Amino acid sequence: MTTRKSIVAALVVTLVLAGVVASSAAGGNAPVPLSIAKQGYFYAGGRTAGGATVDQMFVEYQIPAKVTAPYPIVMIHGNAQNGSNFLGTPDDRPGWAEYFLRRGFPVYIVDQVARGRSRYNAAADGMLAEPNIVTTERQFTAIEKYNIWPQAKLHTQWPGTGMRGDAIFEQFFASQNPSIAGNLIMDSANRGAGAALLRKIGPAIVMTHSRSGPFGWMIADDVPELVKGIVAVEPAGPPFYNTVPTATADPTALRTYGVAYDHLTYDPPVKNVSDLAPKREDKPQAADLQACWVATVPHKMPKLAGIPIVIVTGEASYHAPYDHCTSQYLTQMGVANEHIALGAKGIHGNGHMMMLEKNNLEIAKLMADWIGKHVKK
Repeated sequence: MTTRKSIVAALVVTLVLAGVVASSAAGGNAPVPLSIAKQGYFYAGGRTAGGATVDQMFVEYQIPAKVTAPYPIVMIHGNAQNGSNFLGTPDDRPGWAEYFLRRGFPVYIVDQVARGRSRYNAAADGMLAEPNIVTTERQFTAIEKYNIWPQAKLHTQWPGTGMRGDAIFEQFFASQNPSIAGNLIMDSANRGAGAALLRKIGPAIVMTHSRSGPFGWMIADDVPELVKGIVAVEPAGPPFYNTVPTATADPTALRTYGVAYDHLTYDPPVKNVSDLAPKREDKPQAADLQACWVATVPHKMPKLAGIPIVIVTGEASYHAPYDHCTSQYLTQMGVANEHIALGAKGIHGNGHMMMLEKNNLEIAKLMADWIGKHVKK
C-alpha cells in the first residue's frame, strides 16, 4: 500500500533528478529552454543619399522574461565579421548572447553598417575588403601554427584544427563578410548608427570587439549619458599605429585621434594628430610586448571620463603584445579603465575570436561578473 511518506519521498527523488538533468543540460549541448518575453529587429540610423537610405544598422534583439541586469547590452562585432559571432559558435555551442540572456540582460546584436543584413551602398560606403583564408588562419584560428608573435604558441582554445578543410573552420569562414575598406568611412558611419541605436533603446552597456573598438569610444563621445559601461574585447589598436601582425605602410592606417580614425572630443581640442604629438616608447615594457605610442602633449577625453570601462585580452591573441598600450593611453587621457589579461585570471589559451572558442562561456561569466560589480542603475 502506498503511504503518504513514500509518495513524498518519490516526489523528492523526482525533483532532484529533474534538477540534475536541468543542471547538466545547462552546461551541455541541450540547455534548459530560454524564457523570452520579446524578440525582433529594427534598423538604426541611416541617411538619405541619391534617393536611397544608406548607412543604416541592422539590430536584432531579445528581451528575457525576467530582466535582472541594470541595463541592456549591445554587442558589436569586428572586421570581416557579423552579428553571428555572438549567436553561437561554429561547432554549435551556446554563444555570448545566450549567456547574457540567461543572466537577465536584454541583448541587442548588430550587423555593422554595410555588413550582413545592413545594406551596402557603393556610392556611400566605398570599396569593400574581402576576407582572406590565410589571414583568418594566422590571426584567428590557427595562430599557434603560424607562431608570428610571442604569445601565439599558447593558443589552445579554438575548437578544431583552425585550418582550411576542417569542418569547424569552414563554418567560421563561411560567416566572413567583405568590410568597408576606408577606415574613416567605417568609423563615421557606425558611430552615427550606434548613437541612433542607443537613442532608440535608452541607456545601455556597449560591448565591442576588435575593429569595432573605436565605435565604443565614439558612441560614448556622442551620447555619453546613454553609455553606462564599455566592455572592449581586444579593441582595435594600439593607439596611433597598427603593429604585428597587421602592420602596414599605408598612411591611412594612422589613427588621427589616438584610438579612432574619426574625431573624438579632447580638452584642449584636437584638430590634427600633431596636437597629440605621438612618440613611441624607447623600449617595450617587457620582452614579449610592443613598445607603445603615447601622446606627449597633455589632453583629456571628458566625454569618456566616468564611464566604467574594461578591456579584455586573450592570452595567446595578437592583441596580447599591445592592448596594454590602449589601456594606458586612456588612463593618460583621464579615462579610468581596467585591463583584464585573461591568462592572469586563470583563463588560458585564448585567441582573438574568444567568443567562439571552447571556453567562451567562462569568459562571458567574467565579463558579466565585472558588469555586476562596476555598472549600477
